[in-house]
Amino acid sequence: MTIEHTAARTDSGPPAIGERLRGNLGIPAVVFMVLAAAAPLGVIGGPVPLGIATGNGTGFPATFVIATVVLLLFAIGFTAMTPFVREAGAFFSYVQQGFGVAPAIGTAFVAVVTYAAMEAAVYGLLGPQLGGLLSLVGVPQLPWWVWAFAGLAVITYLGYRSIELSSRVLGILLLAEIAIVVVLDAVVIGRGGDHGLSAGLVNSSQITSGAPGIGMLFAIVSFLGFEATAIFRDEARDPERTIPYATYIALAVIGIFYTVSSWALISAWGDREAVTRATNSGSTMLVDTAQRYLGAVGADVIQVLFVTSLFACILSFHNVVSRYLFALSQRGFVPAAFGQPHTRHGSPHVASLGLSVVILAVVGVAALAGLDPSIEFYTWLSGITTVGVLALMVLTSAAVLNFFARDRRHYSTWRVRVAPALGLVGLLVFLGLIVTNLRDLVGGSAVLASAVIAVLVVSFVVGSVLGVHRARASRSDIHLATPAGEES
Repeated sequence: MTIEHTAARTDSGPPAIGERLRGNLGIPAVVFMVLAAAAPLGVIGGPVPLGIATGNGTGFPATFVIATVVLLLFAIGFTAMTPFVREAGAFFSYVQQGFGVAPAIGTAFVAVVTYAAMEAAVYGLLGPQLGGLLSLVGVPQLPWWVWAFAGLAVITYLGYRSIELSSRVLGILLLAEIAIVVVLDAVVIGRGGDHGLSAGLVNSSQITSGAPGIGMLFAIVSFLGFEATAIFRDEARDPERTIPYATYIALAVIGIFYTVSSWALISAWGDREAVTRATNSGSTMLVDTAQRYLGAVGADVIQVLFVTSLFACILSFHNVVSRYLFALSQRGFVPAAFGQPHTRHGSPHVASLGLSVVILAVVGVAALAGLDPSIEFYTWLSGITTVGVLALMVLTSAAVLNFFARDRRHYSTWRVRVAPALGLVGLLVFLGLIVTNLRDLVGGSAVLASAVIAVLVVSFVVGSVLGVHRARASRSDIHLATPAGEES
């Protein structure tokens, strides 16, 4: 990886000299990054049993199809706008093009809080799971936070190094976790399930049974992370081709994988027994299924890969937040040091280290407060992410519509107006479902649900106010919005 030194000429002054991240990520590498954030094995072992138990039962796999369609509609407009977004920054760069600097910086602050919360939250799962796994081979039992800090040390090292190293690690872990689930799916389907293969995927009465709204909620939550493709623009090879293709491939892979795997999980036990197991022993349903169809070795492999899936998820979110901080630094909204890439690795190493310090503090406070790592720490923080990501996608979708409202830029009406509008409607429905059920998502506390909304609103307002202040001070939105190294 190298660093590019360039000058940005503006109307308000001389060229601004700066540095940008550079890399050689191809389509597979970017896909691995975002798939790892989605944590596919973790989803099959977590949200899927919850969706079956509390949502629409055996019709739950169909909710993944619906979610995939809505997100593809979102992606159609999102990728159409990619050639006109010349800098990394993911959602906030798109919002900037659609609505201007102030809401863009508000969006960026929400994104940082949203993804950092998710990174911290998953440590609440990694710590206990890693400790439990190591205890099986004779390692002494230690508090969950010890193992969380051990994981943080490895994440910090990888975040400091080049993005190619992270992509290789994520690629290996991701392929392993997908492979074991595909093998399990194939065995279940090959044997015809327990009492034949479930018809819930295509049976309208089963799809609409129970609480399909709750089922849809767990389905959409399972896709979190796919939208981060654009943050790697500066490090992608041929970004105008890589980012759109990676977005579509990631969505298709996630959607097909979740649909087939959840259907196979139900088929493995039969419709009635699957709902019973998901309700009574959902946390072990995937491992129990592997034990039944793949034997003890398969179950052990699933347990190991579940831990590595959590690790990969954390690493992916760490990379995303580091690059958000890097982009914000180059625009002057966080300390300037965060915008300096490593001279050798080309990574946002200072931003990565700063993020690790914050995560260390957050996990440390949770440990000192005696919070349950899964029931309290993970649940509370993941609530921020769930609402935050949907809100970010709604803002971005609206920005896409507004951007192309003035000029279709040679695209068809379907691609830049109809599809994004339909996607926006679907995303608003999803956001409404999540906000309506937020109290249950964060453990039944109305106070916590209100706190989640407040954190996100305050983040957006603070960012927007800073954006307005800097825009006025600079007298030029173009000068403010253009990071060092980008032609205006």
